[in-house]
Amino acid sequence: MIQLLLSLALAAAASPLDDINKDRADTKKWLKSDPTSYLAAVNRVSFGDKPALTVGEADDNDIVLKGGGLKAHHLRLVVEGEKFSVTALDADATFTAGKDTTSVRTVKTAAAKIALGRYSLRLSHQGYPAVIVFDAKSPRFKEYKGIEYFKPDLKYRFIVKLVPDPAAEKLAIQSSNSADRKAERVGWFDFTVGTVPVRVAAHRLLEPGSGPDDISVFFRDLTTGKESYKVGRYVGPVKQKDGTYVLDFNMNYSPACAYSNFYNCPIPPKENNLKVAIRAGEKDSHYSH
Repeated sequence: MIQLLLSLALAAAASPLDDINKDRADTKKWLKSDPTSYLAAVNRVSFGDKPALTVGEADDNDIVLKGGGLKAHHLRLVVEGEKFSVTALDADATFTAGKDTTSVRTVKTAAAKIALGRYSLRLSHQGYPAVIVFDAKSPRFKEYKGIEYFKPDLKYRFIVKLVPDPAAEKLAIQSSNSADRKAERVGWFDFTVGTVPVRVAAHRLLEPGSGPDDISVFFRDLTTGKESYKVGRYVGPVKQKDGTYVLDFNMNYSPACAYSNFYNCPIPPKENNLKVAIRAGEKDSHYSH
C-alpha cells in the first residue's frame, strides 16, 4: 500500500515536471528559428498621429520592406477603433490575415498577424497602435544562444485562491516602450516561500483583445537584475475547474523586451516587488543590453 501511494505521488509530481520541460524545449525551438520569434523582430513603427501606414518596397512607404517580393505599394493599415483595416493597394498584392488567406481587397481584423511572404506584421494596439515587423531571414537569429532557466523546483508551484479586489481598481502600469498602459487589479494571491508569507497582485490589461480571464502576475524579486532580467518577470495563473489557480513560478518568463527593443512590455508595479528570491523559471540570458 505504501509503495502504491509512493508511486501515485511520483506520478502526480512527474506531470508538472514534464509540462515544465516541454514548455522550455518548445520555447527554445521557437526562439531559435520561428519567423515570429523575438529574434525575428527587425522594426517597430508607431502610428503616432498618423491615421494610416503604408507598406511596400517603394521608399515612400511608412514601412519599407525590400527583397521579399512585395509590390511597390503593397498594403495600407488603418486603425479603426479596436480593430485594424488592412487594404491591398497595388494590383496582385496579397496578404494573409491571421490564419486565413483572403482574396478580398480590404479586411477589418483584430488579428495579431499579417503575413507577407518572408515578412510578417504584428498589429499591436495596446492603446498605442504600432506595427512590429518580422523577417524570416532576420540577422539576429545568429545571436541565438539558448535560454537559461533555474532548475525545476515544485516548491515554487502553488495551488491558490484569488482574493478578489472588491473595487477592481483601475490603474496605470508603466511600460517599456510607450506611455502607461491601462489595467485593472483583479485581486491577490497569497502563498509562502520557505517561511515568508508573500502576496502578489494579479492584473488584467484593459486593451483590445484582452478577455476577462486574461490575467497576469508581473513581479520583481531578489533575483531581479542579478540572476533574472532587470525589468522583472511574468507568470500566468492557470484557473482550475474548482475556481482555484495554479501559480507555477517554474513557468515564469522574461518579457519580450528582454530579447528585443521592438516590444512594449508592462513593468511590474511596486506592490509586486517581492522580498524573497524566486529561484524558478527563466533567468536572464542577456540578449538585451
